[in-house]
Amino acid sequence: MIDFHTHTFLSDGVLSPAEHIRRALVNGYQFLGITDHVDFSNLEYVYSSLKKMTDEVINSGWDIQVIPGIEITHVPAKKIEKLVRQARSLGISLIVMHGESPVEPVEKGTNRAAIEAGVDIVAHPGLITDEDVKRAAHLGVSLEISARKGHSITNGHVVQLAAKYAAPLVLDTDAHAPGDFLTPAFREIILKGSGISSEQANLMEKNMIKLKNKFLQKNTVD
Repeated sequence: MIDFHTHTFLSDGVLSPAEHIRRALVNGYQFLGITDHVDFSNLEYVYSSLKKMTDEVINSGWDIQVIPGIEITHVPAKKIEKLVRQARSLGISLIVMHGESPVEPVEKGTNRAAIEAGVDIVAHPGLITDEDVKRAAHLGVSLEISARKGHSITNGHVVQLAAKYAAPLVLDTDAHAPGDFLTPAFREIILKGSGISSEQANLMEKNMIKLKNKFLQKNTVD
């Protein structure tokens, strides 16, 4: 399994990065992105801390690929592009944006600002508009089907518009605790519940593999 969006106790998760990685490995994960919440106050600290642990995992013998990333969270929409530029200058290859979830007071316009700024994934984008999905498709920004309670309410809407405008999709857990990691069987339930077609699911899987390889290549070069 591949998962680009998870959290440790470096933000609001409950596990240390090492235990987080270990539990994902035991659960059958082949690739894990750790994307703790950041804004202008903690960008460098969170990323450098995660990178220390993920660099050690590379040489540990554990059979899992791990990439340190970030989730930009509740940053004013007008400031998102600035923070994305700062993150890229640090060599951060995986940038997730905390999208306009229906269960949090995310500023309206966040989805569009993140897409225009060139983030990799807009997480739980809520009732994203047709125009924003069109822009995501044009710019190659992936939209997330979320396994997380609350955020997942609008999965069907996201899937429907992604199909309409050929926008790339990913499925992530937004895991914060051990019980949030998926099994292959429960992953299939989430996909079926979202109303995704077989063709769309196949395209999603190809997109996730493509993103995984891109992040690994960038992380190795950097």
